Amino acid sequence: MTQSIETPTPTGLVPRGRAMLRRTNALCDHLPYDLVAFVARLAPAMVYWQSARTKVDGVTIKDSTYFLFEHVYALPVIPPATATVLATVAEHVLPVLLVLGLLSRLSALGLLTMTAVIQLFVFPDAWVTHGLWAAALLVIVAQGPGRLSLDHVLKLDQTGPKHSA
Repeated sequence: MTQSIETPTPTGLVPRGRAMLRRTNALCDHLPYDLVAFVARLAPAMVYWQSARTKVDGVTIKDSTYFLFEHVYALPVIPPATATVLATVAEHVLPVLLVLGLLSRLSALGLLTMTAVIQLFVFPDAWVTHGLWAAALLVIVAQGPGRLSLDHVLKLDQTGPKHSA
């Protein structure tokens, strides 16, 4: 005859709260990283893509974009015309690569660098917004694009998320 040992239901507010937290954490452990990575790639990519589209008229960079980089953004070191072209091209190419999951870590690192430049030199008071973009991009840089990516299909990035015990 086998005896079953039942764990008593915790009583009291604190033990019940801990038990509920453990159940919630266990449930969240089942959230697929591939979905998390896809959303982490998609969200900042859309922000940058939308910004890129405001800088061009067809395939031509708008005069107003050159004006912004020369008079409003005024980045140190890089000449305004060069910064305008580099930023506009990067804001078009890197988000597409990120959504496709192609060269994902490199693309995320590029957008993370752009985010840091924007934060430090252009809009230093927008750290909350930039922090959210950076958090999503850091997930991809640190953990990879997940299996819902061309990187995975093409075997360019087969690593998965690292979980510490």
